[in-house]
Amino acid sequence: MDKKGNTDIAFKTTGCTWLSLVSDQVGVPLDQVNFIACQVFGLAVAFWFRLCLNPQRTTPEVRHAVATIIGASFVMFCFGWYAIHVFILVLACYGIMIKASVHKVHRYTMIASLGYLTVCQVSRVFVFDYGILSTDFSGEENDLILNTDKTKEIILDFRKNPLPLQPLIIKGTEAEKADSHRFLGLQIASDLSWTLNTTAIVKKAQKRLYFIRLLRKAGLNHRPLIQAYRGLTESIITAGITVCPLMIITQKITTLAFQVHDGMCQKQEELTDDQRRLAVHSMPSLLEYLSYNINFMSVLVGPCSMYKEYIEFIKGQHVQHRLKRVKDTSSQQNGWDKIPEPSPMRAVINKLLVCTCCLLWFFIITKAFPITYNVDPQFINKASFITRLAYAFISVQAARPKFYFAWTLADAIHNAAGYGISGVNERGEVCWDHISNVRIWKIETATSFKSFIDNWNIQTALWLKSVCYDRAPYYRMPLTFVLSAIWHGVYPGYYFTFITAIPITLAARSVRRNFREYFLSSRGLKICYDVVTWAATQLTVCYTVMPFLLLAVEPTMQYYRSMYFHVHVISILAMILLPSKPSGFKPEIHARHSNNNVKEN
Repeated sequence: MDKKGNTDIAFKTTGCTWLSLVSDQVGVPLDQVNFIACQVFGLAVAFWFRLCLNPQRTTPEVRHAVATIIGASFVMFCFGWYAIHVFILVLACYGIMIKASVHKVHRYTMIASLGYLTVCQVSRVFVFDYGILSTDFSGEENDLILNTDKTKEIILDFRKNPLPLQPLIIKGTEAEKADSHRFLGLQIASDLSWTLNTTAIVKKAQKRLYFIRLLRKAGLNHRPLIQAYRGLTESIITAGITVCPLMIITQKITTLAFQVHDGMCQKQEELTDDQRRLAVHSMPSLLEYLSYNINFMSVLVGPCSMYKEYIEFIKGQHVQHRLKRVKDTSSQQNGWDKIPEPSPMRAVINKLLVCTCCLLWFFIITKAFPITYNVDPQFINKASFITRLAYAFISVQAARPKFYFAWTLADAIHNAAGYGISGVNERGEVCWDHISNVRIWKIETATSFKSFIDNWNIQTALWLKSVCYDRAPYYRMPLTFVLSAIWHGVYPGYYFTFITAIPITLAARSVRRNFREYFLSSRGLKICYDVVTWAATQLTVCYTVMPFLLLAVEPTMQYYRSMYFHVHVISILAMILLPSKPSGFKPEIHARHSNNNVKEN
């Protein structure tokens, strides 16, 4: 590849460009190739970490240092100069932790970490242009932009001496060049000949150029200045920024701050059992803090683990403590305290097989059913309501495997390092799902909205529960959904999703309380109930998460209108018409449960 080609690729990601050839060959964005490369390398490092840096032969300080250095290297490889935000956030919040009063450290840390994350998210939306980047903040591809059938290229160059630009290539296809484009309410021709509203357009360009001049006066290196110019002023898609590490680190930082507050400030009788168990009674050292937040196992995609359990893992106490904790809550001993440290190989292999299936699903199915087709005007006008409903279901189902892949691979890396044991099942087999972020089978077979939420992004749900739901004095559920939306980002679609989820959750509870008991009298009725509730749950989830995938207001409202707001209407009617408590009539079902082997779950 020539020098010019390398320069063009450099502007597609802030990270390393060593794998640009691989990116071109497989047709996957470079930032995602870098992510997969780091995770695969991290899997190999995890085995080495468990076998060669075993806690019986290596001090905790060495394990902390190695995990931190490799994790920091991954961040810099994937994000380049953008990695500075990760280090700024971690060091700033550590300063707050050691300087602030333990009575308020959790509040200061929450405000600082969420505030910094929000600033980064806002800068991405408004500085790098709303909706133009190739990846969103969770590192997933934004199909709204990469639609070769709809995308056309018109180059508006404000420079005195325009230079030739490379054609816009999207998924291997060159975008069609357009002579004019509708922008700010008027048609703009490629030769900049227009007659109306010119002041607004010029001011927009001038503001961006002024911002670049400020960066230049601050002594910023010419390379990021060129990148800023291309991203801000030239009308061409160039940059891709991912801040998933900031989102994960925000979870960890705030979780630890609350646990320090619990351990060093709160009275034990005021805490729940989980808060008492996870409370941290002394300030972590800088090395421990860095290792917890930037370790190679979780820095790229998580999940968020508990500080106390992570320290136990580093010291080699994780397995024994987990088995002892499960043994103490079980009526059967099973000799768990006598077994040697188990091998995670079986769990790792199983999870890698799941990752392989998810990749195949992504390349074969996902790309064939783009989310954006749900708001295609021609599709909406010609397809029936049932067809649109079916396509929404299929397209959302097809979008899930990329999340399954990322979370399952991260889980396998933790297990390979010896972290994540949850206990022993009834068959005497060791389970490695303590920090799993997704339960695929339970998601795909969920028969209630709550069941789906409980098994999706599990560690984030636990974080929301520990820092918000369990601590909020009132309006716990709405406040939890609001915090989740703020954490995810500033795109309107996120807020549409979480606000929509509130009435749906309340309506689902009401329906379940009022009707479920009538279908438990026989196996046949229970099966019918499960089939109907499964279909209703899956369709409701599709309706709810669609704005999350569409991001912007206009396509979200276009989708809702095409669906006639039917889930909103049904949810509100259920909340209004159904009683808050079920009626006094209760069918005699308890004696028949054992005969029909019907479980109440």
